[in-house]
Amino acid sequence: MKKFASLFIIIAAVCWGVIGIFTRSLTEAGLSSFQISSVRCISAGIVLSAFLGIRSPSALKIDWRDLWMFFGTGVCSIVFFNVCYFTTMELTTLSAAAILLYTAPIFVVVMSAIFFREKITPIKIIALVLAFCGCGFITGVFTGNMGMTPLGILTGLGSGFGYALYSIFGRAALAKYSSLTVTTYTFIVAGICVLPFCRIGDIIRNTAAQPGVLLHVVLLAAVSTVIPYLLYTAGLRHTEAGKASVMASVEPVVASAVGIILYHEGLTLSAAAGALLVLASVTILNFPQTKQTGNKTHELQTS
Repeated sequence: MKKFASLFIIIAAVCWGVIGIFTRSLTEAGLSSFQISSVRCISAGIVLSAFLGIRSPSALKIDWRDLWMFFGTGVCSIVFFNVCYFTTMELTTLSAAAILLYTAPIFVVVMSAIFFREKITPIKIIALVLAFCGCGFITGVFTGNMGMTPLGILTGLGSGFGYALYSIFGRAALAKYSSLTVTTYTFIVAGICVLPFCRIGDIIRNTAAQPGVLLHVVLLAAVSTVIPYLLYTAGLRHTEAGKASVMASVEPVVASAVGIILYHEGLTLSAAAGALLVLASVTILNFPQTKQTGNKTHELQTS
């Protein structure tokens, strides 16, 4: 499992990168951005609870004093970053919102150094810069007008901070629980918290009225929520939080590729350069560090 940790994280980023396929159809069906986010949380919580209850009921047992960890991953991270992200998209451009979201690796590296004593190495700094610049080129921020506002910048940084918190709270939870338990309770807590605000009746009516919507809800829950969060959480067990967050920057590369292949969006020189920068950041994080540390790659030791 340990040797596949980086692969798990990259596959998770790929799954997150194709989310636009499902969200686009759900938006066309009349669901708001917040409702789509709520559908992700609620459906993932139900699916994971059922799966864990059948496969390993004992894994559903947690110490209730540890609920703060899952409140951290579910509410402080997933719910908070989604609300901030969607608000930023309304206040600024989509590209600006995306690049502000991908300040997350910077927050992760700094917080990991503070809370987990992870070293901020030159290679990690170079990878951070490459990934951030790559995301900037992919989203077009470096080649166009971002249309920024002070509140938009604040909510955008909030989305990056919230996104980063999953790696921090998730790592703390992994010291005591399995990746499956952590992911399950993350979405149980998140789902419970969004339920009163998402107008679930409207979601059910839209889903019932349009049969194709249900399929995309299922695919959204499975392909772009349950599977990637399970893989990312499993990879996080054996990978530094900062390194994992930078590798997840593959997501906008995949999202850009989906737009080009499926929706015939133009491939710009800027986007191509950005994709290469992100891939370069992932490459230098894995190969040079592996050579330097041999079989003693930095990893999270579980109790």
